[in-house]
Amino acid sequence: MAKNKEVSVAKRFNLSGNVCLITGGAGLIGSSFTRACAEAGGTVIIVEIDEKRGQAVTKKINQQLKRQAVFFEKCDITSEQSVKELVAKVIKKHKRIDALVNNAFPRNKNWGKKFEEVTAQDFCEHLDMHVGGYFVMTREISRVMQEQGHGAIVSMGSIYGIGAPKFSIYEGAVYSVDDKSKPMTTPVEYAAIKGAIVNLTKYWAAYLGPHGIRVNAISPGGVFDNQPESFVKKYSERVPLGRRMATVEDLNAVLVFLLSDASRYMTGQNLVVDGGWTL
Repeated sequence: MAKNKEVSVAKRFNLSGNVCLITGGAGLIGSSFTRACAEAGGTVIIVEIDEKRGQAVTKKINQQLKRQAVFFEKCDITSEQSVKELVAKVIKKHKRIDALVNNAFPRNKNWGKKFEEVTAQDFCEHLDMHVGGYFVMTREISRVMQEQGHGAIVSMGSIYGIGAPKFSIYEGAVYSVDDKSKPMTTPVEYAAIKGAIVNLTKYWAAYLGPHGIRVNAISPGGVFDNQPESFVKKYSERVPLGRRMATVEDLNAVLVFLLSDASRYMTGQNLVVDGGWTL
């Protein structure tokens, strides 16, 4: 049996020398992931369609770290051509891709409607954008990783990808991702998307494992983002650990663990980070 060279636990969590792509890397969770990977020594590339936001987060984190650890590349993950151009640019500039974090959250203007109001067109478009985007990113970058003989891929799932929503916690709350005047709900598309991502993680892990590529997922519980007080209270009451929603900081070390050698013998797993919500 082949033996891995033994190193200290602390060194196994180090991402030094690794080139990490994070889609949606300038968003709430993405910007926290970007900083965490950079702090762990990685070279991080923020992949965003919003150039202004992407450049701003890149500049801010580099200033905080006082070094050039983060780069920005504009890309629309729903476009195969855009993704192929992204990969070519990254390889030309950085010569390798060691890690991919599928974290982007593409959606159209009709996102956030209640089940009865969702059209078949919007339902299919959201799955195409989100699941399709993760598929294209994983396909194209795994090709690079196969040539390298190694790589780590992490996709963002959700507790709603493994269990049903508790609709009562949304009653009376007015809020949505894009329009805070909408009645709050969890979209039916979200359940379909996240369920697909969790299962695709297992597929990719089995398919890409022989090439030295590890594929895992993180399924967080609800992350606090200034949601209505009534929702936060109802949600938190269901969480055994701390009676609170998740924070972005709760997820950072989990991501670094999955991207680093600390998890070198793990693949196809979905790590649930929810304070016990799904118990």
